[in-house]
Amino acid sequence: MGFFPHALLVGALALTAAAAPNAALAQAAYPAKSITLVVPAAAGGPTDTVARLVAESMSRTLGQTVVVENAGGAGGTIGMARVAKAAPDGYTIAVWHIAQATAPALYENLKYDVVNDFDHLGRITDVPMTLVSKAALPTKDIKELLDWIRAQKGKVLYGHAGIGSASHLCTLILMKQLGVQMEGVGYRGTGPAMNDLVGGQFDVMCDQTTNTTNQIKEGRIKGYAVTTKVKVSSLPDLPTLDSGAIPGFEVSAWHAMWAPKGLPKDVSDKLVAALQVALKDPKVIDRFAMLGTEPVAPALATPDALKSYLAAEVKRWDTVIKAAGVKGN
Repeated sequence: MGFFPHALLVGALALTAAAAPNAALAQAAYPAKSITLVVPAAAGGPTDTVARLVAESMSRTLGQTVVVENAGGAGGTIGMARVAKAAPDGYTIAVWHIAQATAPALYENLKYDVVNDFDHLGRITDVPMTLVSKAALPTKDIKELLDWIRAQKGKVLYGHAGIGSASHLCTLILMKQLGVQMEGVGYRGTGPAMNDLVGGQFDVMCDQTTNTTNQIKEGRIKGYAVTTKVKVSSLPDLPTLDSGAIPGFEVSAWHAMWAPKGLPKDVSDKLVAALQVALKDPKVIDRFAMLGTEPVAPALATPDALKSYLAAEVKRWDTVIKAAGVKGN
């Protein structure tokens, strides 16, 4: 009777010894298949552009395709809820922006915690925004535009990418500082919104340089000012709103990368390293520059830096949104 248990023990030890290298091999093999990068906005918009540039570079570093999948709607909360619920295996990640920080104040029934239900991989870029209009608007500079908006007494139509989006928040602050009201027209992203602005379906929009630069240069829309306190090199003719039109005005749309909570450390490390490589990629840097932005400093493209920054941004926008009385649901 003593032999059988001993044989079982030897067999079990042999299986354990065999399994250990196999488990280590499986971990080392990440990524063994393509990675889905969720963008919670429509294709063709500014965040989609940023995500695709980063995804292309990360694909080369990781040796697997990073496939961008657009999942817009409800201010990005549909896409981010999907990421929060995904398996924490490194095969589902997301690129999103400032709306991650505004969601808690906007949505009372938010299905996830923006800080604690994700692994934070790192910031990507801080994108300046531009105040633009349809080409047919009878205004030639920022002073004339603001005078025209005031004269319309609330009848101006502005486009935005949904409640709580960067384009929406920028316009909320603009209206507050001008002391005017405008009527919002919501879209599933500023990609489709831009199509309608080019078509003259609404009047004005506040949108990221990554979505407006080429349209302004090609004369499809009019550009009036940038929303950062420093002028944008890709749009040298545009003044800053802060420089005289609206002193103190400053809004930018930061972008970052997240994954579901609970990634294995080695998987997280590989994704962070690939992101860091992407932000130093000359192609990414050049394309960002053409779109009026640049990668963040390496120290900001880390999990700890993003988590701290996001927590501070949640507090900041909570005050702004509650003062405006805006709700997303």
